[in-house]
Amino acid sequence: MPHSPQDVHKKVLGKKGETLAEKYLKKQGYKILFKNYKTPLGEADIVAEKEEYVVFVEVKTRTGDGYGTPAESVTKAKQARYKKIAAYYVSALKEDVCVRFDVVEVFADGKIEHLENAF
Repeated sequence: MPHSPQDVHKKVLGKKGETLAEKYLKKQGYKILFKNYKTPLGEADIVAEKEEYVVFVEVKTRTGDGYGTPAESVTKAKQARYKKIAAYYVSALKEDVCVRFDVVEVFADGKIEHLENAF
């Protein structure tokens, strides 16, 4: 089934946001471990490392605020999925690590808001 133009636009916008978020995080001293980290439990946009933390980052890109802030769209279900993804990642490491969950909001004008320890 073909994708609608709106679906294609959302995918392009999302990928652009993830690229901008990655560049931003690198400038902030994060080491990017994975982009689009896929597990049987779901996918994390970015897995990064900074200091003692492995950081699971959800990137939300918006062209406007008509539907609320980007971070407001990270539902409890999405948060629970990220926690399962992190548990899967840590179990594969077989070592203890500190985990954090961040949200990076990317706006159409290029502005970026980084919410550390968002959930």
